[in-house]
Amino acid sequence: MKLYKITLALCLGIGSLTSCSDKLELTNPNQQTTGTFGNNIGDLEEAVIAAYNHIRMEGSYARVGYTIDLCRGDEVWNSSQQWYLPFDDLNVAFNIDITEWSWREWYYTINVCNFITSRLGQDSNAFSQKEREILGQALFIRGLAYYNLAGYYQNPPLITDYASYSTLDGLYAKSSSYDEVLDQVELDFQEAMNLLPSRDTGGQWATGRATCGAAAGYYARALMQRHKYSEALTVLKDIIAGKYGKYTLMKNYGDNFREGSQYENNAESLFEVQYLDYGSQGTDDEWTPVNTSANATQGSAIESNFGPGDFGGWADLSAAPWLYELFLAEKTTSGKLDPRLYWTIGTYETDWEGFEYGNVCYQKAMTPKEPIVTNNGNGGLPVAKFTNMRTGLYDKVVTGLHDGINLRMMRYSDVLLRAAECENEVNGPTQQAIDWINQVRNRAELASLKLSDFSSKDKLFEQIANVERPKEFGCEFGRGLDLIRWGFFYAQDRMSQLKDHGTFLLTSKKTLVKTPLAEYVHQAVYTDPDGDKWTVKSSYTSYNPGHEFIPIPQAHMNANPNLEGNSANDNVDNSDYYYGNGWTVHPVVDLSK
Repeated sequence: MKLYKITLALCLGIGSLTSCSDKLELTNPNQQTTGTFGNNIGDLEEAVIAAYNHIRMEGSYARVGYTIDLCRGDEVWNSSQQWYLPFDDLNVAFNIDITEWSWREWYYTINVCNFITSRLGQDSNAFSQKEREILGQALFIRGLAYYNLAGYYQNPPLITDYASYSTLDGLYAKSSSYDEVLDQVELDFQEAMNLLPSRDTGGQWATGRATCGAAAGYYARALMQRHKYSEALTVLKDIIAGKYGKYTLMKNYGDNFREGSQYENNAESLFEVQYLDYGSQGTDDEWTPVNTSANATQGSAIESNFGPGDFGGWADLSAAPWLYELFLAEKTTSGKLDPRLYWTIGTYETDWEGFEYGNVCYQKAMTPKEPIVTNNGNGGLPVAKFTNMRTGLYDKVVTGLHDGINLRMMRYSDVLLRAAECENEVNGPTQQAIDWINQVRNRAELASLKLSDFSSKDKLFEQIANVERPKEFGCEFGRGLDLIRWGFFYAQDRMSQLKDHGTFLLTSKKTLVKTPLAEYVHQAVYTDPDGDKWTVKSSYTSYNPGHEFIPIPQAHMNANPNLEGNSANDNVDNSDYYYGNGWTVHPVVDLSK
């Protein structure tokens, strides 16, 4: 009997151990890891959504990543003279925290995309349609991330192999060259073009996901960044011909900047960042990739950055007086102001009486005697784009990540003007280039240009770069990248022009808001008729060589011994690289002659 009891106890014990062992091997479905997640289409579809989520964070397009590029351009200045001042002055120090935020967001995005590609593999020939779509989106978003990293930081580490993260060599990746990064960008966009459906497919492809048309548009952008104009022209012609889906200009320019499903993801949009309409948002702001919330607002803070202080905005950014004066210089065929001014800059104009929502600022009627300034202390012309200043929907800025207007990152008008630029570079000036430009001008009811008015390629370039593009895309993302690819930082006449464009008056005196700058553009102090003195400043007078790019964050260089500083870290002039590639800078041309 004693032996039986011992045997029974042993059997029960072994049974218990076996049972415990089985339980320890069970997978907790609520605690997924990279070892258990991503092995089926459903998981990878969720990963794609996570990648889209990262492009709408603070350092990507929800705030800082968008506004930094605006500051680097000549159409916007930092009216708060605080948050974005070093970026506006083009002399960013290597240890400013904000420089790290875009780096952080885009590498979070890349990490997700690399995970997806590691699960799918690179040989797409045997993929199902769903697998092709997932891979195409991952490659597009990764290409977008590296396009921005190269445009901001010049020589960031190129990491495309998810498995390499398991080694220190992968974790502490070395810096890659500008060309190496853009080579990969081109490859990612080019493959995405072949994998993704067009917007004509409908459904999610027509309402927010990356399509072959989006990939083709960005592929052309990447090619143009290194002056591959002939190759880019071929792609842009294909987009115009409808190879990647049907696109057309919206009849109403303002429909590109309104909130609501009836306006967003419209026929002009190749790609836009999706935000929830204000009334359907959650309550929690997701400022970083780590403080995620199931009740996230899923909006942007762009309106907060642009919004006038009197209406609750942070009043950080204002339109450059140069851009405003450019709009005033040419009237429509009916003798009115260019309607694009209404949606770009929030000034009172008699022409706006009876036009759209009239002379309003967040439902408040504007008067000629009491114009709206952006910053209560420093003045400035309010930026109206991607805000509700002109939409009539709300009576004030709801600060934080609450702006529900989708950011249209690439529109068909960009395809047309880029095609015109490439055609001019390759064959110009030509009637074909003029015709593409006129499609955009005619939408704004401006008179058609004539080829006979452009005796040289340089003159037509001046028209495209400093008239057509600023009026069509003023205060939108991309101008900072344009100035780099055009080489404006490497020619004295272009730098002088940038200084003129970047000149603004620091004053809250509203009677001076619309005063032309010509008489005091080169003065340090302006005295108005009442004897008050105001500072006149230009963003570009403080430009340091190499600071057309943003420094590699010092914190990352301290942590990673394989990282090297870029031209902004070392104050190195990039003109040798630019001219060494055989690229030229178009000289400034007086368009009045």
